[in-house]
This record gives sequence, C-alpha cells and structure tokens, in this order.
Amino acid sequence: MEAASGVKDPGIIVVDEVAGMLVAALGQPRSWGWLLALFVLFRGFDIWKPFPIRRLQAWPGGLGVVADDLLAGLYANLLLQFVRLLVQ
Repeated sequence: MEAASGVKDPGIIVVDEVAGMLVAALGQPRSWGWLLALFVLFRGFDIWKPFPIRRLQAWPGGLGVVADDLLAGLYANLLLQFVRLLVQ
C-alpha cells in the first residue's frame, strides 16, 4: 500500500495498530479499566516512539510499519505487567 499511495504508513491501513494492541493485551486482565490503560499506553508509545521504536519505523516497507507498533505494544504490555505486580 505504501508503494501504491506513495505515503509511509498510510492511515487507511490499521492492521499494524491491531497487531500492536494484541501484543499489548497478551496476558493482561480483560476488564475495561485494564484495556483502556493498555490502549492509552500503546498509543502513547506509538506516538512518542521511545528508543528503539523510531529506528524500527525506519525499516523498509511494511516491515517497519508493523515492527514499530509491535514494539510499542510490547512496551505497553511490560509496563502494565509491572504495575500489576505492584498492586497485587
């Protein structure tokens, strides 16, 4: 889609966002509060792009588009796993 549209990470394609959210949700409680926290953290990491997420986004083609969201999802997941350890 990038080649056809000439746009890096076209907004009309959201499979990368879905994949990132699925990674964020792995092993997490399925309550609305936790899912909302996961979503906010995932989007925050996806927008902020802390190291090395920004570098992954620079990978060529769809690989970089998906890899940065997967890592943002992993960051969100790990942060909430840590929070869960603190509150339990």
